[in-house]
Amino acid sequence: MSTTVVGKPKALTAEEFAERMLGSVLGFMEVFGVYLGDRLGWYAALRAQGPMTSTELAAATGTHERYAREWLEQQAVSGILLAEGADAWGRRFTLPEAVAEVLTDESSLAFMAPAGRMLVAACANPSALLDAYRTGGGVSWEQLGLAAGEAQAAMNRPWFEQRLPAALQGTPHLDRALSGRGARVAEVGFGGGWASISIARTYPGLRVDGFEVDAASVEMATRNAEAAGVTDRVSFHLVGGAEIGEQAAYDAVFAFECVHDMPHPVEVLAAMRRAARPGAPVVVMDEAVKETFTAPGDELERMMYGFSLAVCLPDGMSSPGSSGTGTVMRPSVLEGYARRAGYDHLDVLPIEDFGFFRFYQLHQ
Repeated sequence: MSTTVVGKPKALTAEEFAERMLGSVLGFMEVFGVYLGDRLGWYAALRAQGPMTSTELAAATGTHERYAREWLEQQAVSGILLAEGADAWGRRFTLPEAVAEVLTDESSLAFMAPAGRMLVAACANPSALLDAYRTGGGVSWEQLGLAAGEAQAAMNRPWFEQRLPAALQGTPHLDRALSGRGARVAEVGFGGGWASISIARTYPGLRVDGFEVDAASVEMATRNAEAAGVTDRVSFHLVGGAEIGEQAAYDAVFAFECVHDMPHPVEVLAAMRRAARPGAPVVVMDEAVKETFTAPGDELERMMYGFSLAVCLPDGMSSPGSSGTGTVMRPSVLEGYARRAGYDHLDVLPIEDFGFFRFYQLHQ
């Protein structure tokens, strides 16, 4: 698979590009407003209690009325909330049902509030990020803080809970591997643990061992497993990805949306190969980016490069000797890592309708 430049960007006038930048600035401001409403509980209160004035919202959430009023007006002017009434203190604001789903329903596939948390966390320490760009260093997930990890887990949770079971059950050889009595599964880089929890719920007869290098993620995933009632069959371990599990112990080994973050992906993929029983599937799920570099790109490419600039590449570069993959890990890059890790080839599994993601199986 080659990486080539395809297409020619349209030459914009200064006025056209200024208009584009204005739209981007407005989008950034709206995302910041969403972040405030999400973190301060304003959306949740509006959803639970219905239309509210700024005084009522402030009282319900323990916040200051003047800030609440400014936020409510900004949200209404932006077309996110509905406003009724001429008097500033008597004006009532309504959260439309569709907007409420996107900004408050953690189980919805349309849930987008965590994106604001992630972007604000990524921009919270610009000095460290600029220094990394100058020196070749990095900014790790740990430096971004717990909020970033929680946001990432929250963004993926609906997909893992609602789409992963069907994806696994609809792929016959994966379903067989997971359905066996006493089956054991390993997940590398589990984050919030939602994929492991979903697999355990879908296949009550198996056990899942999760392996993660981040202590905060181990604690978060363990809490989530306890709340889900699956700690008898799901265990999360603080260990380097290259040191996972027992050799030839697992009936399937997974890495969901994490290989592109790994500073040493070859070593981790090799450990996954060793941990799998002979013939057991080794599956990597990662972003469904284009096979080749194309400029200008579509919205998915633009989004993934944005996350790479702010989060994934700096995190990967925070470890010495990093491969420096970044979010935009094209199939040819993963195939190169896989071959160096001792695999013969990889296939793209026919799993559709899974959002931004693509499933690969690595063959020994």
